[in-house]
Amino acid sequence: MSADQLILAAAAGAVSLAICAVLWALIQRRHAQGRVEALAERLAGIEARAEAAQASAEAFDSALLAVEDGQAMLASGEESLVTCAEALGLTEADPQGLVNALMRADPDHSRRLRALFERGEACAFEVQGPKGAVTVEGRAAGALAWLRLSGALGEDAALPTAPRFAAFLNARACPAWIAAADGSPVWVNRAWLAAVDAASLDEAAARGAAFDKGADALAAEAANLGQVRDAVRWATVGGRRRAFRVVAQPLEGGGVGVFTDDVTELEEFKENLRRNVEAHDETLNHIAEAVAVFSHGKKLMFHNTAFAELWGLEPAWLGEQPTHGEILDRLRQRRRLPETADYGKWKAAELERYEQLGPAADDLWSLPDARTLKVVRQPHPMGGLLLLFSDITGELRLKAQYNALIQVQQATLDKLNDAVAVFGSDGRLRLHNDAFQRFWAIRPQALEAAGDFEGVVELCVPKLHDMGFWRELKGRVADPDPSARAPMSGEIKTSDSRIVAYQSRPLPDGATLIAFTDVTDARKLEGALAAKEAALAEAERLKRDFVGNVSYELRTPLTTIIGYSELLERSGDGLSERGRAHAAAVKSAATQLARSIDDVLDMAQIDAEEMALDLEDIRVADLLLATAARWQAEAEAAKVSIVVEPSEGLGLIRGDVRRLSQILDHLVENALGQTPAEGTVTIAARKALGEIQLQVSDTGRGIPFHVQAHIFDRFIGRERGGPGLGLALVKALTELHGGWVALESEPGAGATFTCHLPEEAQAAAAQPELGLSV
Repeated sequence: MSADQLILAAAAGAVSLAICAVLWALIQRRHAQGRVEALAERLAGIEARAEAAQASAEAFDSALLAVEDGQAMLASGEESLVTCAEALGLTEADPQGLVNALMRADPDHSRRLRALFERGEACAFEVQGPKGAVTVEGRAAGALAWLRLSGALGEDAALPTAPRFAAFLNARACPAWIAAADGSPVWVNRAWLAAVDAASLDEAAARGAAFDKGADALAAEAANLGQVRDAVRWATVGGRRRAFRVVAQPLEGGGVGVFTDDVTELEEFKENLRRNVEAHDETLNHIAEAVAVFSHGKKLMFHNTAFAELWGLEPAWLGEQPTHGEILDRLRQRRRLPETADYGKWKAAELERYEQLGPAADDLWSLPDARTLKVVRQPHPMGGLLLLFSDITGELRLKAQYNALIQVQQATLDKLNDAVAVFGSDGRLRLHNDAFQRFWAIRPQALEAAGDFEGVVELCVPKLHDMGFWRELKGRVADPDPSARAPMSGEIKTSDSRIVAYQSRPLPDGATLIAFTDVTDARKLEGALAAKEAALAEAERLKRDFVGNVSYELRTPLTTIIGYSELLERSGDGLSERGRAHAAAVKSAATQLARSIDDVLDMAQIDAEEMALDLEDIRVADLLLATAARWQAEAEAAKVSIVVEPSEGLGLIRGDVRRLSQILDHLVENALGQTPAEGTVTIAARKALGEIQLQVSDTGRGIPFHVQAHIFDRFIGRERGGPGLGLALVKALTELHGGWVALESEPGAGATFTCHLPEEAQAAAAQPELGLSV
């Protein structure tokens, strides 16, 4: 190749190389310019992000510090740094000084910061300074440690941070959580997890567990309405059903905060209170007193059945809860309130009682219908006034009667001569009369001051020293054993030589009556009477002996006289007519004397209670006929008719035939003596209610009224001689049979003697009772 070609080739190569170099330079420049533009764009982004980060940090009032090798530098938030320094009481807002102050504040804070700087361990805590609080959050990034500081001064210093607030909620014993708009929990505290038995919210959500579906619905309702909602819900926690008050509060920025409080005891207390109130109301409805409860607004809150019945108010109207004033107005319209001259003033005074704090004094209302009510007012525990009305009309009447009885009793005791005192079961002196004071010579003031049994005994001991007697008497008064309170009586002698009869008697009300009587004169008189009685008994014995001896001595000659007189009457012609008349007279007199002696002996036996009846069954008709036959001859001699009138169906009577015949003989003899010639003596018997009546009547001259009162007395003179014992013996023998004798007579109209003998009565001589058989 030639030199020119070589030069040309070299030149062409050089030009090509130059062109290539230019092109490469252009390409490199373009690449460099692209990289510069990319770097510029990246730098601009970084600057924008740094400005945004700084702006955001400053927007949230926080200072950002970067710490490298223990040296702190401010990254952003100069104003926040000043706030934090002021909160900690630092004069200068120096980042390093602030970090040193944080480490000096608390050993725990220093430990956490060193762990962050040396090992990159994150930390979060709060430091309280003299003027506020600083919240510290630390994180590590590469070789740098970053601290975000937030300061709060004044009232804002007390606001907790989110972690502290979460720790606070976790410390609550009751469940608390934050719910979403649909009511589902998004954050829960430990109590919520313990209630559903879950380790975390995710585990609970996976199982579909919830504290209470109703509480979740309540949270959703609060979120939708934007209002606070609360309710009491029952849930099973720890195996026991408990009541929780659930409050759902919408939060700023969304979500609902739900708080619960365990109100089981409160709900149980409310339930018990409700039951007690119902039982109390039911009890008040069963008592006789009228009860009304008014609220502090003076409206009727409660009334029992007795209240409506007492005032005659309609239950439907009372159910409308009228006011106290309206009830008073209606009662006044119906004239059921006490009469007063100024009703308005009286009503105002009644309504003013709501302002009184303590219970008012009891009041008495006198109503126009003559009833008396006791009114009790007292403040109600729940406010208002409670009124209780008691109808004490009967109580006052009984009290008046009781007081009158006590006064009558006291007046009666004061009229007694016996010393009387009444002691209660507690030994207190209840009643005593004036004679008690005089008997023991005690002044009234001293007796009133004594009060009880022991005090009274001390006043009586000077007159009666026997303490054993007083102890026994005290047992009758105060011993609670009923057997110990048995009646007690006896006699004792006092120091002034009086003989005192005492007795104790238990009373129905548990009290004991003790009475003392001075029987000194009575005992002296009894001694004299005993001596006289002994003398009279001796005289009676002598009289019986005398009567018996005389009767025996007289019977023998009388028997001789009667025998010889009968012999003379039968001597025939050997004795003249006049002699026979004399003999008959002697016989009649002797017979009469013998009968009189028998009467005297019978009366003496009756008086000595020595006569006994020989009872047997007797046909009444035969008894009457036999009596009429015995007296027929004398009746014919006196020209008097004897008529027997037995009633039908008399049958048998049980008695002593000899004594009944003796009764009829004396009555017939008396009738014959009182009946003139052509007169009639009637012997009759009839059966009455529970008795048999033996009756002897005559048509004689009758018995004067002044004689009738003593007709049955002994030794009343008779017109036909004798000692006058016939009618007295009739009375005694009838009474010995258990009966009695009656007389009916008018002067000039005859007389009727009736012996009433009981059908079932027992004989007075202790023999078998009278009996009547048909």
